[in-house]
Amino acid sequence: MTLPVSDYPALWLRDNCSCADCVAPGTEQKLHGITDLAPDTRIARVEEDADAVVVVFAPDDHRSRFTHAWLAAHRLDGALADDRSEDAKQLWQAADLAGAIPTGSWSAFHQDPVERAAGLEALQRQGFLLLRGVPVTDRAVLTVAESFGFVRRTNYGEVFEVRVEDQPTNLAFSSLPITPHTDNPYRDPVPTIQLLHCLVNAADGGDSGLVDGFAAAALLRAADPAAFDLLARTPVTFRYADAATELSATRPLIGVDPVGRIREIRFNNRSMRPIALPADQIDAFYAAYRRFAEILYSAEAQLTFRLEPGDCVVFDNTRVLHARTGFRAGGPRHLQGCYADLDGAYSELAVLRRGSIETNGAAR
Repeated sequence: MTLPVSDYPALWLRDNCSCADCVAPGTEQKLHGITDLAPDTRIARVEEDADAVVVVFAPDDHRSRFTHAWLAAHRLDGALADDRSEDAKQLWQAADLAGAIPTGSWSAFHQDPVERAAGLEALQRQGFLLLRGVPVTDRAVLTVAESFGFVRRTNYGEVFEVRVEDQPTNLAFSSLPITPHTDNPYRDPVPTIQLLHCLVNAADGGDSGLVDGFAAAALLRAADPAAFDLLARTPVTFRYADAATELSATRPLIGVDPVGRIREIRFNNRSMRPIALPADQIDAFYAAYRRFAEILYSAEAQLTFRLEPGDCVVFDNTRVLHARTGFRAGGPRHLQGCYADLDGAYSELAVLRRGSIETNGAAR
């Protein structure tokens, strides 16, 4: 269906002209700013052909060409695209992924662009990917991260070791069970991708768990809208400190975008500081907090599996909570982890999709 140019405001069209006078060739970056455009911009006339329309604007007599495909792709219907929000995700509970955990071979992911695109699409849509066959070697997790993005260095270094320490600075470095949580909520910005690569797992216990935080928040919203709203608008401070580090960030447990869609979960009882609310609002907050936790901690929510040597789980740390059962301290269990960011993964996926389109001979 061809959309009439009259469906688009003149100033919007003029601002989005892609001719060489308006956009630097090869960059898609505009050469003008909003103050360079006349506030009384209007359409003087329209010339049409089979594939596009040419719009001549007044008062500057500028000519712009818009293909019908471009206009259709940018129809002004109020649907705001955001790959990070719940609308772009496949929300799940454990039963939804029974026998269908998004899994890939590391060699295929690393070498085959089609397989890498499929894996990154799983990361984008379902929030995680399990790669098998990653070499059981020191720092191999960095190679995985660098195959689609950039390693995010933190106070733990490029790589952190998940194994029992005599004097752990974090409960992750003990043999205790750990409930579902997002990592590093005390950082600003928070690391948006986490990778955990299994080197050894001969412990009695130590199974891994994942929970879709977006699905849990959506369930809370459906069951108790007032509780959802309270958690989405109440700032919570998270803090981490050791001898060399002190970090804190203040955000709601449920982050929403300007139109109210779920976009981020920060949930970590270990690093949550005292809530700063008037005393008469504390009970309501704790009731909402408890209800959300009960959904997150439920057996229905948690996908449980065991990481074996060579397995590497890659997940969206702003959406997917991870957990671990306790294990015997004497049983060897060693994971290496690192952080990366979603923008790098999404960029890689977009480039892979673009290459697929070009390979198939379709128009970009």
